[in-house]
Amino acid sequence: MGSDRDHVARVLSMSENIWNLSWPAAESLSKADADRRNQLMLESPSHSDGDLLRLLSAGNETAFLEFYRRHQGVVYRFALQMSGKTEIAEEVTQDVFMVVMGSAKRYDSQRGSVSAFLYGIARNIVLRALERERPYVTVLDDADNEYAGQLTAADDVLGDLARNERVETLRKAVLALPPSYREVVVLCDLHERDYAEAASALGCAIGTVRSRLHRARALLMEKLRAGERDAVWKTTGSF
Repeated sequence: MGSDRDHVARVLSMSENIWNLSWPAAESLSKADADRRNQLMLESPSHSDGDLLRLLSAGNETAFLEFYRRHQGVVYRFALQMSGKTEIAEEVTQDVFMVVMGSAKRYDSQRGSVSAFLYGIARNIVLRALERERPYVTVLDDADNEYAGQLTAADDVLGDLARNERVETLRKAVLALPPSYREVVVLCDLHERDYAEAASALGCAIGTVRSRLHRARALLMEKLRAGERDAVWKTTGSF
């Protein structure tokens, strides 16, 4: 797995090695015609995700890098919010785009959006990573993490500390949810995806997403209230 991720990392740093693979030509076009079509698509001022997937499945490095730049941030944030660890998020992000290179041709727009396609891949890889990593230390416990102290401002240190504490409490509460509840909160509340797209990404019914989200929000409220009670106890010695 480590060598595979290194392989993808080299691609993302503009290495051409992986694109020397033998990719199948379009069935109904000659190679020259296919190359001309692909070049015209890339020169278009705006190309869709579907266009990029078709191009990268044919071995076009430029299309892959454009697709990666377009979606890497969302995939990384999803993995980080699901795992709480930057190293897992980085690993998952590389693995997702490695999978995309091999499965782009299987994407079917009739079954869901490209975002749902990516979320579905990322979700499966994250869940496998969490199984390996349990118990894990969250990003919030890492004093050297890039997010530590991010909200501090010179003009209102106490106010920023209070906000930072609330954000930390919420993140910990989300990370403490069972994965089946955590993923719907991340998709629907943090990434603002609708029920249909979340259901497509998770491979379940819309009603399942709705019921899990309802339960997840209730669990979050319980955890947040418990955290507030603990904070009061630590401060005053009583509730």
